[in-house]
Amino acid sequence: MFISVRRRFFTVLLQAQRTFQPSRKMRLVQFQAPQLAGPRLGLESGNNQGVIDLNAFDASLPKTMIEFLEQGEAALSVARRAQNAALPVLARSEVTFLSPVTRPDKVVCVGMNYVDHCKEQHVPVPKKPIIFSKFPSSIVGPYDDIVLPLESQEVDWEVELAVIIGKKGKHIKATDAMAHVAGFTVAQDVSARDWQMKYNGKQWLLGKTFDTFCPLGPALVTRDSVPDPHNLKISCRVNGEVMQSSSTSQMVFKTEELIAWVSQFTTLYPGDVFLTGTPPGVGVFRKPPVFLKKGDEVQCEIEELGIIINKVV
Repeated sequence: MFISVRRRFFTVLLQAQRTFQPSRKMRLVQFQAPQLAGPRLGLESGNNQGVIDLNAFDASLPKTMIEFLEQGEAALSVARRAQNAALPVLARSEVTFLSPVTRPDKVVCVGMNYVDHCKEQHVPVPKKPIIFSKFPSSIVGPYDDIVLPLESQEVDWEVELAVIIGKKGKHIKATDAMAHVAGFTVAQDVSARDWQMKYNGKQWLLGKTFDTFCPLGPALVTRDSVPDPHNLKISCRVNGEVMQSSSTSQMVFKTEELIAWVSQFTTLYPGDVFLTGTPPGVGVFRKPPVFLKKGDEVQCEIEELGIIINKVV
């Protein structure tokens, strides 16, 4: 039974990622492997068969993504050399994928940032970005479980485009904002709607930040590998049923505007994560509402970036 479930998991994963990964995109990952002291940095191989160990290629590279990003172009140049070299590949079955970024300084979230999601709720499109946060401790890997908290009965899904900051900045101009972006990944903004909408004065933080409520991954796809992050298909499936299907072209405030807006208030650091909002189709606004339950499987997918698969336990 375990072997068949594991085989099905990797079959779904490989089929989905073949759709989304042209061979020369740079896809940076954090991973662990039983035979290696980890965590470690790697590159997803161009044929989707596994991971190239960057730390084995160059022992001087740091072993966490945040430290890697802090080194800027010097570290990226090493990764490019590894990408163009004939290097051994660790099979996917041999590694555990971690979140591309772990323990960032901050996770910045944007509410009501899809035109079609605003229409779903019959509310006006915001004139300014609506900003909230999740605690960094909510981040888990792309294939880790989502744990239903005892404190909530209304846990919901939200697929989102995540932006990873690569360069420190404050008061960043929109015209300069993309120079501060390291890349993009797939996120799920898991949400306890009762705590978001009923309790705690209806402030969103507690409903958004339970442990395991921020799956990220599978890879940080570098900025230069994504020609237009604001024109990507984005979808979420629960137990194989399509719940959300839209395009990042529906975003009200694009990456540049969000970085410029938030950097007025706080310094952005390498590794900071922006969750840029979700399209329509979330459970709470269905009639009747639908919420996640034990045994559900959630697949969040973004064109060019890949898929994350999380079981609800």
